[in-house]
Amino acid sequence: MAVKIGVVDVGSNTIRLLLAQVEGSGLVPIEKERVRLSLGAEIERTGVVSDVSIAAAAKAVAKLCGLARRGGAETLDVFLTAPGRQSANAGELVDAIARASEHSVRILSTEEEGRLAYAGAVATADVELPGRIAVCDVGGASTEIAVGAPGSAPRWIESVDIGSVRLTERGCDMRTEASEAFAGIDPPRVDAALAVGGSARAARRLVGPWLGEPELAAAMRIVATKPESTISRRYGVHRTRAKILPAGLVLLAEVQERLGVPLHVCDGGIREGAVLATVAELAA
Repeated sequence: MAVKIGVVDVGSNTIRLLLAQVEGSGLVPIEKERVRLSLGAEIERTGVVSDVSIAAAAKAVAKLCGLARRGGAETLDVFLTAPGRQSANAGELVDAIARASEHSVRILSTEEEGRLAYAGAVATADVELPGRIAVCDVGGASTEIAVGAPGSAPRWIESVDIGSVRLTERGCDMRTEASEAFAGIDPPRVDAALAVGGSARAARRLVGPWLGEPELAAAMRIVATKPESTISRRYGVHRTRAKILPAGLVLLAEVQERLGVPLHVCDGGIREGAVLATVAELAA
């Protein structure tokens, strides 16, 4: 029997809805929607989310939950990623979202975020996967890397508290900052790697789905030599994404270098993983 599941993901750069139908082992997206609201930039600057942004986030989540319900969602999962972990007033943000959406709200740990991104990437990968893989999720305010075997939960997960939004806001030498942030990260050897998240999907628009060292270098040259308006118009990258894309590429390159294999960009990720986790809970 098919089941429709809605997931609302409150991230550092965007609030997203995925409404998907699951039948057997297949996951079919029915509706996707997003509201761009850069909570991560505000948290990086001030340490908190302003009252105005709390109200905007609550309104956005209520709208997306309404879309999911009207679309026939039989169950909803509403969660925050880095904004819930990094903001000093995360409790106020969670309470406002819960009231506006009339639904419970949870904050994902870094381990949960890595595990869900891994599951979503594996489930939607359009390439053959070898015995040991990594999944990289460069978000707005944190980066997760998970390593494991397809068909099972990841056995190694690490998170670094830096993402494309936070790195952009710091206005520093991004490569040096990224290198220092990842200095203690030593992932296990892998045979292949998948990349999920907005930065990876934007990079795919510039240089294709395989992000090895030469492709990422080419993408960096593009963003270094063309204005954001050109990146947005020519490659179909939203203007707010174009602004933080240089930082996202630096972080992807840092992860790719440490993994030692090209990153293949997937369409699925944390929200698809959350859908599959809900299905598993319903079946238990």
